[in-house]
Amino acid sequence: MKTWTNIAAATFTCVTLAGCAGAQTQDSNPQDPWEGFNRGVYSFNDTLDRYALKPVAQGYDYITPTPVQEGVGNFFSNLGEVGNSFNSLLQWKLTNAGTSIGRLLINTTLGLGGFLDPATRMGIDQHDEDFGQTLATWGVGSGPYLVLPFLGPSTVRDTAGMPVDFYTDPVTYIDHDVTRWSVRFIDLVQARASLLGQEKLIQGDRYSFIRDAYLQRRAFLINDGRSGKDPFGSDDLEFDDSDFAE
Repeated sequence: MKTWTNIAAATFTCVTLAGCAGAQTQDSNPQDPWEGFNRGVYSFNDTLDRYALKPVAQGYDYITPTPVQEGVGNFFSNLGEVGNSFNSLLQWKLTNAGTSIGRLLINTTLGLGGFLDPATRMGIDQHDEDFGQTLATWGVGSGPYLVLPFLGPSTVRDTAGMPVDFYTDPVTYIDHDVTRWSVRFIDLVQARASLLGQEKLIQGDRYSFIRDAYLQRRAFLINDGRSGKDPFGSDDLEFDDSDFAE
């Protein structure tokens, strides 16, 4: 479920990081040379979400008890450990790969097929990886920011990685078409419903906020949460008396 869950949710999950960092104030971004095209696709997606997906997600959120929603979310997150393991191996992150495989085994067995998450309670944290991150690790540049119809924010590199993510998604291999698409739909609605409360973090121009926050989030994931060098945390700063003059 890596492709559908992460991409469908990215438009809204990315605002968490940006909301904590502060509102985006700059509309232009050098990574978005196709802004005119992207804004058109964003407008289409936003309309589709506003009049179709969001109302369904709100109805689902209203009638579905929180424990059930958490269980459904855990189930799809557990399926995502297949892709996490695969991409961790491709990136030579053997510890992360072992962690993802361990989470998959623990949550599938002790967690009643993944509806519970005993692995997290045991201190075994999830490491989200996808093939876009793998390509970045291999030195492939991100390319321009790109908004995809139905799927939302991406980059050229992340878009190129989607077919691999699709084939590492266990749901892809469900033979019965109705069942397969029903499972995907439930995943999409669950992901959207779980993020209804985060929309209030969006400030100013929605398009630019979501774009910049998405790119920040991807950089955060690709760098495994490591931030850049803090100039104020180094010993390279030099001061003279003029810096302290009134």
